[in-house]
Amino acid sequence: QVQLVESGGGLVQAGGSLKLSCAASGRTIGSFVIGWFRQAPGKEREFVAAFSVIRTSYADSVKGRFTISRDIAKNTVYLQMNSLKSEDTAVYYCAARIRYSGSYTDRSYDYWGQGTQVTVSS
Repeated sequence: QVQLVESGGGLVQAGGSLKLSCAASGRTIGSFVIGWFRQAPGKEREFVAAFSVIRTSYADSVKGRFTISRDIAKNTVYLQMNSLKSEDTAVYYCAARIRYSGSYTDRSYDYWGQGTQVTVSS
């Protein structure tokens, strides 16, 4: 199994940037699909981005603004968020999935972090 810890959240102005980190332990991230999800108050948890050795996927709402990447040596996945909007305000979660097949956008991931709060002010 793998343990995931998110960090890097905070308060930013609209139009600003923020970089989130997902530090993994227990297993190498190279063996998993790593996804980012977010959940705003009163809303369902939604897909943001995911990365594997096969492909990268982004939600339409963040394409061109967010970039997912990883550092294998540090066993860490990053989410660079640019041109932030108030609608990006949410708790952001890192997740890992063993299965590579199928959609990356659903919530059928095996492991989840505790989340980090991102607040974008207008």
